[in-house]
Amino acid sequence: MRISVIGLGKIGLPLAVQFASKGHDVVGVDVQQGVVDSVNAGVEPFPGEFDLQRKLSESREAGTIRATTEYSDGIPGSDAIVIVVPLFVNDETWQPDFKWMENATRSLAEHLSPGTLISYETTLPVGTTRKRWKPMIEEISGLIEGEDFFLAFSPERVLTGRVFEDLRKYPKLVGGLGSEGTQRAMDFYRSVLDFDERPDLAPEVNGVWNLGTAEAAEMAKLAETTYRDVNIGLANQFAQFAEQNSIDIYKVIAASNSQPFSHIHLPGIAVGGHCIPVYPRLYLYNDPQATIVRTAREANMNMPAHAVQLLEGELGDLQGKRIVVLGASYRGSVKETAFSGVFPTVSLLKERGAIVSVHDPMYGDDELRAFNFEPAQVGDVADGLVLQADHPEYRDLNDDSFPGVRVLVDGRNLTDAAKWRGVRRLVIGGGE
Repeated sequence: MRISVIGLGKIGLPLAVQFASKGHDVVGVDVQQGVVDSVNAGVEPFPGEFDLQRKLSESREAGTIRATTEYSDGIPGSDAIVIVVPLFVNDETWQPDFKWMENATRSLAEHLSPGTLISYETTLPVGTTRKRWKPMIEEISGLIEGEDFFLAFSPERVLTGRVFEDLRKYPKLVGGLGSEGTQRAMDFYRSVLDFDERPDLAPEVNGVWNLGTAEAAEMAKLAETTYRDVNIGLANQFAQFAEQNSIDIYKVIAASNSQPFSHIHLPGIAVGGHCIPVYPRLYLYNDPQATIVRTAREANMNMPAHAVQLLEGELGDLQGKRIVVLGASYRGSVKETAFSGVFPTVSLLKERGAIVSVHDPMYGDDELRAFNFEPAQVGDVADGLVLQADHPEYRDLNDDSFPGVRVLVDGRNLTDAAKWRGVRRLVIGGGE
């Protein structure tokens, strides 16, 4: 097949490489010339995705993948088009910003060939594929969905850093606007993905799943991520109650989860990344009455402030205090700052007059300065520490790592109390 992938970001490029590795002719379309040049040179534009460089090099050598900035080059004649363009959400209004996706959809529609399957993988509010993209494509292309082209939604369900592993591990969810579009999408994904075939996996656990409609597939992605946000919000509220009553919430959660019907997640200073902080707001776009979803999202957004309050409760007035925030990434071992808790944590500390610096083993000083952070080094003098990201390197820190430190707020329950003698160590939900 000839396959077009629109959006060569941290999900789109691995997808394109996966398709190319199966012998298909893949053209990646991206608005960033630097990304296109890098792909055509056989060099991954964003290091950190396991096995991407090897697979990209092999596909370039085989001639099965190339990239372009021109839709007129990348779209005509395609058998299938997969769209992985970012969808943003306004931080204040929580409304989705469809601008980038609308631009991509208009551009592909202008060059669409009859008979093409179009699959959106970017997470969308329920009904977007049918109500927004279908009429837009039909109007611009002059073609009719279900007759001249076929539209489906199939959400990406992978994590940055382990995309190829997750593509094999999880079922591929598919929903079209009609039975033929759904079947075409299922056949397409069966031909471009690899699935684990271990004997301990039942057939229904893996493979391509037919959800019947695009709306069901759209909701499935929102439901699985919103569930995690709500669960973490509950854990965070449990944690704050436990702190007030000298209870270790981690022991409580472990005890609760020893019963097979309890699956309480862990509390923490922030919920970051491209998915969990964003998708509950996409769900609320169609279901504003979902009070549980809104309450959980607000509770999680308040956790950086709670961490700062814990620090303030021990150090007192933070004016002029030297505070080091440990971790710019939104989670450990991942070089990504999307919706990271570092941003609100640093802002709140600065509002209180603290002298704030940021340390992260995955980022150089210039990279941290690009975020308007003052870089910190192990060995710097500090009054207080706030552990924001659970990088494994932070397990090795101790009370000598930052001379003068009096308080450590561990937002991830990562550090070893025995290594912090003489330092007031506070764990969110730790009951200390």
